[in-house]
Amino acid sequence: MPAPSNSAASQWQAHVADKRKRQQASLPLAWLVEPIPEDQTDVSSLPKTCGLLTDRELEITETADVSTLLKKLANTEWSAVEVTTAFSKRAIIAHQAVNCLTEIFIDQALERATELDAYLKEKGTVMGPLHGLPVSLKDQFPIKGLETVMGYAAWIGKVAEDDAVVVKLLLQAGAVLFVRTNVPQTLMWGETYNNVFGRTLNPYNRRLTPGGSSGGESALIAMHGSPLGVGSDIGGSIRIPSHFCGIYGFKPSSHRIPSYGVVNSLDGQESVPTALGPLTTSLSGVTAFFRSILDQEPWRYCPSTVPKPWSEDDYSLKSRGGGVKLCFGIMWDEGSIKPHPPILRALAITQKALEAAGHKVIEWKSLKHADYVAIARSNFLADGSQDYNSCLTTGEPLINSMDPNADPNDIPAFRIPRQPLTAFQIWQLNKEKRALRKELLDRWEATASETGTGRPIDVLICPAAPYAAVPHGQTRSSIYTIIWNTMDYPALIIPVTKVDPEVDVKPTREDFWSEEDKRVHGMYNPDIYKGVPVGIQLVGPTLQEEVVLGVGGVVDAALRAL
Repeated sequence: MPAPSNSAASQWQAHVADKRKRQQASLPLAWLVEPIPEDQTDVSSLPKTCGLLTDRELEITETADVSTLLKKLANTEWSAVEVTTAFSKRAIIAHQAVNCLTEIFIDQALERATELDAYLKEKGTVMGPLHGLPVSLKDQFPIKGLETVMGYAAWIGKVAEDDAVVVKLLLQAGAVLFVRTNVPQTLMWGETYNNVFGRTLNPYNRRLTPGGSSGGESALIAMHGSPLGVGSDIGGSIRIPSHFCGIYGFKPSSHRIPSYGVVNSLDGQESVPTALGPLTTSLSGVTAFFRSILDQEPWRYCPSTVPKPWSEDDYSLKSRGGGVKLCFGIMWDEGSIKPHPPILRALAITQKALEAAGHKVIEWKSLKHADYVAIARSNFLADGSQDYNSCLTTGEPLINSMDPNADPNDIPAFRIPRQPLTAFQIWQLNKEKRALRKELLDRWEATASETGTGRPIDVLICPAAPYAAVPHGQTRSSIYTIIWNTMDYPALIIPVTKVDPEVDVKPTREDFWSEEDKRVHGMYNPDIYKGVPVGIQLVGPTLQEEVVLGVGGVVDAALRAL
């Protein structure tokens, strides 16, 4: 791609400057905090210490359990207006610390909250299951009358003419939409940085990344600036940020939540599709979102959505003894990159908690995961970069690294344009994927001979990444998440612990499984990762979302009881 001319460069930069000025003007002056010192790395407690939130607003926003928020909204203990105000203030505080927001429309949100309070007073009942709950959205979900930039300068001024289907369903469920959140340019990164809104930081250590591509969501929710957000995941974009920021995140199967009207990178690439799902402060938030959408029969509004209603029997684990004496598979590693000590400790904690609760855990050995990743990446690169280039029409350069100190002229191998694949070549990839999915299914079913329950493992426990949140620009392979996108298996992130340098000591290793394994091992410094959250990933077969969520409740309860 030729370098932009000076006039073209100044054009896109002028658009960015104007957009940033308009965004800054949308921040209420009364909610601005004192400048945060550059060397203050942990800002997770800033909302509690800055003095801007009242005791009642702190009580509201510190309520992590979304089901509790919804109950208090429904019984009028808290009004929609005061809950929206509290989370809006906290979101603005969070943004000043970690740069997580893109579109800010609080006045519109407060009007909506006022209408909801009036509805509840007049009708004596809630508008829907999410009545009065503030919900944030990744900057991919168009809202009528608002811009959807998605990290591209060329998309500044692109005003939506209609709501995305999932936006309509959230509104019908009674939600209050109030902010949208930052993403990386092209979305195809495990970090969050673009030329329009800049870099999003991790609240637990601003020198580390919150993950990506839903990093704006994870950073905001980790600071309790939103109780529930909606993101997207094509290779780990919900799960990696959730793991890095210590929140719950869920990637369902690809066509369970309606995607019609959502803007995307690689739009039209359906071999390894994007899945939409929630990021939230509690497991009840995951379930509230998922059930509220499915109960509205989303397949009536989005042609690609699977017509599968919410299954209470699956969620209650009716065919699995009600969740008593389950059997879990555990995958300690995927065979080519060994996880850092805190990741392995989180898995061990989970195993201990489950066994203490009377469940069984058996080992699952990795198999052909490199093949899963190769298929996904080949599909993502099949267009020869035409999709990215079509979005860079104002002279804005393609970002080739998330590293703040990277040479912009140094193009990594995976960013070098490749020859587009032919239709026939894509068909061969699909055949490979089909064979791998069948092999995985058979292998999963074969575990019935080991579980002692008469059925296969109920879910598989595995890492979400080989590390906790890393310094900006240092994310590596997303192999631990992308494998489940290729197989289209639902996957849930549950926070477990935090990095403890005294416990998570760096081991001495002389033999390595691969060059990437050696590099990832070399990245580990327990002092850099100190206090950063660590989660686990729970995986189940395609379209078994309710089972994964039901089992997730069992795991969450066991961890809390330990």
